[in-house]
Amino acid sequence: MSSVFGFLQRNWNIFSPPGAAPKAKDALRFGILGAAKIAPMALIAPAALHPEVIIAAVAARDRKKAEAFAKKHSIEKVFDTYQDLLNDPTIDAVYIPLPNGLHFEWALKALAAKKHVLLEKPSVSNLTEGQLLFHSPLLTNSPSSPVLLEAFHYRFHPSWILFLQQLDQPNIAHATATMQIPSVIFTKDDIRFKYNLSGGAMMDTAYTMSVLRGIFGAEAVAAEEVSVKKFEAPLDTLVDYAYSGKWKFPNGGTGEMVGSLQAGMGTVWKKFCVAEVVHKEQVVDTNTEKGEETVKVRKVALVNFIAAGAYHRVDVVDEFVTRKVGDKGKVVKKWVEKETKKAYTLKDVGIEGESKEFWLSYKYQLDALVDRIKGREGTGVWVSGEDSVNQARMVDMAYEKAGMPLRPTSEYRLEVERG
Repeated sequence: MSSVFGFLQRNWNIFSPPGAAPKAKDALRFGILGAAKIAPMALIAPAALHPEVIIAAVAARDRKKAEAFAKKHSIEKVFDTYQDLLNDPTIDAVYIPLPNGLHFEWALKALAAKKHVLLEKPSVSNLTEGQLLFHSPLLTNSPSSPVLLEAFHYRFHPSWILFLQQLDQPNIAHATATMQIPSVIFTKDDIRFKYNLSGGAMMDTAYTMSVLRGIFGAEAVAAEEVSVKKFEAPLDTLVDYAYSGKWKFPNGGTGEMVGSLQAGMGTVWKKFCVAEVVHKEQVVDTNTEKGEETVKVRKVALVNFIAAGAYHRVDVVDEFVTRKVGDKGKVVKKWVEKETKKAYTLKDVGIEGESKEFWLSYKYQLDALVDRIKGREGTGVWVSGEDSVNQARMVDMAYEKAGMPLRPTSEYRLEVERG
């Protein structure tokens, strides 16, 4: 199969997938809080392919909007309020794609109602909320405890696993994570640019920080510099629409992040969503007779980590230099070895389990969530509660370094946490 035909076939199946999966008797019944635009791609479409998931209900602030959404997506129940949906004993789990500032409150309320939760990123507005939510007594290690997952979906796609397999984490010198969203996607009055709803580019494209953490396999030691671009009055001046920053990691390496929700199309075309890594120089061969050594610098890039199911590539470039020992300037030979890799299925990365080339990261994420709820081992890929807490900590560090206020903390508290 040619690469062009494979691309066309895969993307055709993404938007016109082969028939819905017949549902198991013990299928999980999901409710959606809010008729969000992301819900069809993030949950409804992958749920149609999963035999153990049924999208059973939706609630929205506007009843008519919820009814139209339910009709369009063949959802059985419509509720007037989010709490009404949570009170339904037939609902097993909920997806929360509400504005950022509402994530904390409704995730806690869902957990209190004993519902499993798929929570859109960023899961919380700041570290305080992260610690309260992910360290909540509602979450235990018992089999009866609800499951909470922050939806960093890119991590579940085989492409990300393949990318990590090419890295030597202790020897990474530098990494860059870039995510540029064109300005035509979000108007300047979008909720993503409202401070009281925990808006901001570093919130909405928090993938860049998550990617850096994943690349180094460690938490950033410090934010060395962070700069932001903000709107001027009368727009919300407490919200960033673009940013860049540098981080120091425990192995001495540095990480750079670049993100925008108002990028020009030329910028997006050049570099939409890319993770890039440069390793430290390593000696790979020594010829004592000639007094020579050969060193290698590995560079790895994952192009389009955010929508890898549609298209991606992992570029691996190994740069070799043979030189005189003790004299780096005396080069004997130079050469480069390049390879491009792709992974659309679990088999591509040596993992057992069902998968199809047209599955998006959202489908792999849903599989992992269902496996965790059902008590199955699955692929082992997961975003732990502590991972989410550390992510919130890094976002706070970024805003502090940029001289901006942290996103506001919700006043909502559960009685179980007060006493």
